Amino acid sequence: MAKDATMEDFEALLNESFDIDTPQEGTVVKGKVIAIEAGQAIIDVGYKMEGRVDLKEFANPGETSDLQVGDEVEVYLRAAENARGEAVVSREMARREEAWDRLEKAYADEERVEGAIFNRVKGGFTVDLGGAVAFLPGSQVDVRPVRDAGPLMGLKQPFQILKMDRRRGNIVVSRRAILEESRAEQRAEVISNLSEGQVVDGVVKNITEYGAFVDLGGVDGLLHVTDMAWRRVNHPSEILSIGETIKVQVIKINKETHRISLGMKQLQEDPWDAVERKYDLGSVHTGRVTNITDYGAFVELEPGVEGLVHVSEMSWTKKNVHPGKIVSTSQEVDVMVLEIDSAKRRVSLGLKQTMRNPWEVFAETHPEGTVVEGEVKNITEFGLFVGLPGDIDGMVHLSDLSWDQRGEEAIQDYRKGDIVKAKVLETDIEKERISLSIKTVDGDPFADAIGGVKRGSIITVEVTKIEDGGIEVEYEGMKSFIRRSDLSRDRAEQRPERFGVGDKVDVRVTNVDSKSHKLGLSIKAREIAEEKEAVEQYGSSDSGASLGDILGAALRGNDD
Repeated sequence: MAKDATMEDFEALLNESFDIDTPQEGTVVKGKVIAIEAGQAIIDVGYKMEGRVDLKEFANPGETSDLQVGDEVEVYLRAAENARGEAVVSREMARREEAWDRLEKAYADEERVEGAIFNRVKGGFTVDLGGAVAFLPGSQVDVRPVRDAGPLMGLKQPFQILKMDRRRGNIVVSRRAILEESRAEQRAEVISNLSEGQVVDGVVKNITEYGAFVDLGGVDGLLHVTDMAWRRVNHPSEILSIGETIKVQVIKINKETHRISLGMKQLQEDPWDAVERKYDLGSVHTGRVTNITDYGAFVELEPGVEGLVHVSEMSWTKKNVHPGKIVSTSQEVDVMVLEIDSAKRRVSLGLKQTMRNPWEVFAETHPEGTVVEGEVKNITEFGLFVGLPGDIDGMVHLSDLSWDQRGEEAIQDYRKGDIVKAKVLETDIEKERISLSIKTVDGDPFADAIGGVKRGSIITVEVTKIEDGGIEVEYEGMKSFIRRSDLSRDRAEQRPERFGVGDKVDVRVTNVDSKSHKLGLSIKAREIAEEKEAVEQYGSSDSGASLGDILGAALRGNDD
């Protein structure tokens, strides 16, 4: 029994020694290079097992192997014996196993790994991470798109593992994450040395429509177009170029986002500080039109100082036109300073104020009564508008078109474009109105006819018509009507039929209406006036004399 037990113990020890000495398939084992021949290394992996491995498996991509006989190496035992009785080993698979163990630990610890880009593939590059091959997407190569990756190929550099799956053999790495991290550290260091108000030198890296990015030595700041100069800058390229070194002031630093705002104009004197001293209200200056809008035009008085000419201050006569019809960009114009608001950095300017008010000029050169000639510009329901010197219009009211016709009839004889003569009746400078008359150009036939006749005059008229309500009479070709109540002082004599056509009658003028061309006439008023005059001359009826006696004496006196 003892002997059997001893045999069993020996067998167990023998098997155990076999397990120890015999490498297990599918593991990484240590071996020794015993020979190098035909581009292969012959490796003794123990227990009289030898395998062959191509020398290129012992070199990095693009490099040659420096393996020597006697070197100890680790290889992956794929099979203990092949058809030739040799072990099937692989250095590449061993490196891969080693690499995966190392990379999984680095991934878990969020540590950087070293590798080299060795090939370009669709969508990116392949990276050798010391035995394991990883994929580097094109977007993860650099912080900015890389046009030529040639200088990066084969270069040992750090990468960050973004994702890995050992079962599928997938590893995704990023070079960009490393650059951003180091860039962030660099930014933080640079920003910590900057302070608001500090003046620094920077290099223009990029120019956009809204400004320029300036490199301050590892960190970029934005120089907005409005902070480049006190004057209006349409595009940053007007005053900056890429690669140019400029002096800027740090306006604001956002500690959270690490954004830096820069300014150039802050290093120059603000022209607005002297605006009120230099530009008196009412003073006239020459400026350049920089921008035109629907509501007016901006005029630069000096670099950094612009004023607005509102559309209402652009022209005396062009009221409803776009400012672009009056001025053009870059045009030099004379403007008057109307108002200054330094707090709001605004100057109100006037363009029309530098030219004389055309209504004032017209009033001086064409006083009332002057005859002018012009073109009919417009015809409305209430009259004609006639073009006058100074690009202004005058209006002829319906009632001033004709002596003989009603206005509505007379206006039918006129057309747009007709050249007409008219007399100036009135010029209202404040309301910008000029009243004209066409019918008075050749004089007033009514005024000519009545001559010196005025209210209270006694004139002789001829009866031309008898009516129930009174009589129609004529004086110097003008017709007038005397009502029945005005035919006599005596009611019994107020009978139209006592007159005959052709009779000559003395009447008193009670009214002269120049506008309607009518005379107010009355026989009754003449009789009353005569009676009053007689009483004054020949005594009062209160002294005992009868009215008949007084009138008789007056009539006799007239006969004498």
